[in-house]
This record gives sequence, C-alpha cells and structure tokens, in this order.
Amino acid sequence: MNNRTYYNEILTEHNADPLHKHMIANPSKMLRGVNPSCGDDITLLINTDENGMITEGSYVGDGCAISQASADIMIDMIIGKSVDEALKLKDKFIKMIHGEASEEEIESLEEASALRDISHMPSRVKCAVLSWHTLEEMYKDK
Repeated sequence: MNNRTYYNEILTEHNADPLHKHMIANPSKMLRGVNPSCGDDITLLINTDENGMITEGSYVGDGCAISQASADIMIDMIIGKSVDEALKLKDKFIKMIHGEASEEEIESLEEASALRDISHMPSRVKCAVLSWHTLEEMYKDK
C-alpha cells in the first residue's frame, strides 16, 4: 500500500468515525474556532488536571473532512500531554503544514502526518489548522 492510500485511509477513518466528536461535561476550557472562508466551525473542549495535564478533550461542530479529521487527530494526540507539550505539537504541525518541518518532526506527529500534503493545497490549509489554532488561542494567556 502506498503512503498516499494510507494517509487517505487515516483521514477517512477520523472523519467517518471520530473518537472525540462529542460534548464533555464541565470542560475547564472551551473555545470556538471558525473558518469563515469555507464554513468550518468547531468548538474545542478541554479538561486539565491540577498539574496542567490534558485529561480529556473533544470537539463539536461541522466542517469539511480535513477540518474534522484534523481536530480528531489533534485531540487524540494531546490527551495525556501537558499543555506545554500540546502547544509544542501544535508548533510542529503548523511547521509541517507550511512545508517547513523536518522529516523527524513530521514523523513525531504520527497520524497527524497524514495531513502533510495539505501544504500543496493552499485553499485547504485553513481547514487543517483550524483546531490547532483554536488550541493555541485557548492557551495564549496560560
């Protein structure tokens, strides 16, 4: 199986059967992210413990397959990480989307690396980064 097929399967799976698309009770942080140019609209919900570890995360909303898969993958990656670690993953992801990440950085993004080709589709970049930018905005004053 070639890489493109594998990546398409990851995106399809996260879009068709997302693990983290649901509400969570009493999130410690909640923020809406909107991409007005295409209509992607998500609300990110995060719970952290007293040590700043992300213990639970989810999202709700609507959008294209790329925005929805990216949000689901991101949440899967950040649960169990500290907020600082999650923001470092966000930095790597943004670098990858802009075509500036090393192969080592891309590999460290695991399933999120399935979105690496988005850098060649400028009209889809905002879709892929919506949840990641929402996470960044959520913790900008942490």
